Amino acid sequence: MSVITYKKPTLRDIPAMQQLVEPEIESGVILPRSDDEIATNIRSYFLAMDGDKLVGFVALHIHSPSLAELRSMIIDTQYRGMNIGSTLVENACAEGRLLGLKEVLALTYQQRFFERLGFIEIPKETIPEHKIWADCIKCKHFPVCNEVSLIKTL
Repeated sequence: MSVITYKKPTLRDIPAMQQLVEPEIESGVILPRSDDEIATNIRSYFLAMDGDKLVGFVALHIHSPSLAELRSMIIDTQYRGMNIGSTLVENACAEGRLLGLKEVLALTYQQRFFERLGFIEIPKETIPEHKIWADCIKCKHFPVCNEVSLIKTL
């Protein structure tokens, strides 16, 4: 049985992060992020490790003094179903509370997962426009999007 540990990344983790997320980017489930974009936002990420192997991560991207978004969540397919995603989300939300955030947003195809963690569905029209246009325009599914928007009050 694996012992999963959680940590904040360093810039040296970027190649492993890109390798882990590549299949989900190719399928259009996760938006691509350049190495430079990840480096600029490195403090927003949380990693899940099995020894020295990266098995998952998520980013807490702050949009305003009250709102952040969970981004780019990925769990290695061999490690799904082990509560790694739940722990990553809990860690990100805990940091959000410490920072004074009021809400955390998720745009996802995994609605039930987030609902189990206390997120509730909201209309996409209520998401700040700068969020929609800044990220969604990069998506291969834009403008026909099947993602669900959910929010959690911290």
